[in-house]
Amino acid sequence: MHQKVRNHFEKHDPRLFEVLMKFDDTLLTPKKSDDYFVSLCEDIIGQQLGGKAADAITKRFHTLLGKNGVNPDAVLGHSDDAIRSIGTSWAKVRSLKDLAAKVKSREVRLDILSTFSDKDVLTELTKVKGIGPWTAEMFLMFSLGREDVFSYGDLGLKNAIIKIYGLKKDPSVKQIAKIEKTWRPYRTYACRILWASLDNR
Repeated sequence: MHQKVRNHFEKHDPRLFEVLMKFDDTLLTPKKSDDYFVSLCEDIIGQQLGGKAADAITKRFHTLLGKNGVNPDAVLGHSDDAIRSIGTSWAKVRSLKDLAAKVKSREVRLDILSTFSDKDVLTELTKVKGIGPWTAEMFLMFSLGREDVFSYGDLGLKNAIIKIYGLKKDPSVKQIAKIEKTWRPYRTYACRILWASLDNR
């Protein structure tokens, strides 16, 4: 993590900075993906699942697709039943197939996503059935390495905010907005600190 990011949190949010100091902050820096299609497939599989369950199904997904790897042709070449059999829901099967079809037809242009604004990335990705704001936001953070993304739809972030800031069980969007605006332009770093705080309970 850059010193300027650390300095920002120390100045603007001492509570979050205190949490940050408990971790090796090199683990909290946004990273970029080398293969956007693979990343999106894994994001779809991981929707509404805990880390261990998502990892297990993702591993089976890679095994199913075999030596040619995860690509649109490989996904489209397997039956819905085959993909369902590894533990994905039918909704996720449809989403994976729709992603593959739209990428193959170039209706969704993964190859130029890195040149898009955050807003345009969300617009492009939500063309795919089953990809909503949360999945697109995770892609912005973990695949494109964007530094200033926050996801209001992520339950883990909400739980961490409740814990760290002593809020009531279900804080309003206005309450969360008041907190997260102090993190700009480094909200992705803040998210990673929040997630790390949950893993360190």
